[in-house]
Amino acid sequence: MTDQTTPPDAPPQQAEMPFAVVQGEAVTALPQDLYIPPDALEVFLEAFEGPLDLLLYLIKRQNLDILDIPIAEITRQYMDYIGLMGELRLELAAEYLVMAAMLAEIKSRMLLPRPVEENDEEDPRAELIRRLQEYERFKQAAQDIDDMPRVGRDVFPVELPAPEKRVVKTPPQVTLQELLLAARDAMMRAEMFSHHHIQQEPLSVRERMSLVLSLIGTDDFTDFASLFSPEEGRMGVVVTLLAVLELIKESLVELVQAEPYAPIHIRAAGGVTEGAAANE
Repeated sequence: MTDQTTPPDAPPQQAEMPFAVVQGEAVTALPQDLYIPPDALEVFLEAFEGPLDLLLYLIKRQNLDILDIPIAEITRQYMDYIGLMGELRLELAAEYLVMAAMLAEIKSRMLLPRPVEENDEEDPRAELIRRLQEYERFKQAAQDIDDMPRVGRDVFPVELPAPEKRVVKTPPQVTLQELLLAARDAMMRAEMFSHHHIQQEPLSVRERMSLVLSLIGTDDFTDFASLFSPEEGRMGVVVTLLAVLELIKESLVELVQAEPYAPIHIRAAGGVTEGAAANE
């Protein structure tokens, strides 16, 4: 037996690549009994949000001027897309058919000859251009909003559980100054509820004048200190002094003193007894 070896000068050959691996075994040939249903292969076209979105896509793909749309070419491409959607049995919304009818109408109006006197008639494409421009502005605004950072998509806030913290509140220390201030405030509030009672004076100056006149005479001097009663207290002394001053003011009594710091004596002026009796 002779060993068959590859000659060293032979070029390298690429081995057949398996197109699938089933349970660890490479599969290089399709099975003969494999059945592929006709609907197994589906083609997904780019999704559009409506007929205006489709028209805008067709215009931008060819870098056309939106203010001067070649309505015939755009209508042809639009109808081709509608036909493709029908072939793939995709759900076709009614608004796509409405836009197709509008494009056909605009195309027919542009193909019809215009009378000379109607040259100033509005361009049939004006309404479509206005709607396309408005849709483009809103679509761009929506894209700008979508590009803004969004929580949960671009920005992820960090949330950490706060550690449990026990706060022990100690009662405040009360100082002597604060205690005195509180007592002062309490006294000020108590004074706001105090009542002032006006009472009639038990001693009358007019009555004391009559009493002084009854105690003194016109001939003999009476000791001035004998007119005061210690039992009446300060009020009695003040009332008696005021009565004597009033009598001196009216020239009804006379005061006599022998020398400085000597005892003072008092007596009634002439005719005082008859006048006092008349006043009473």
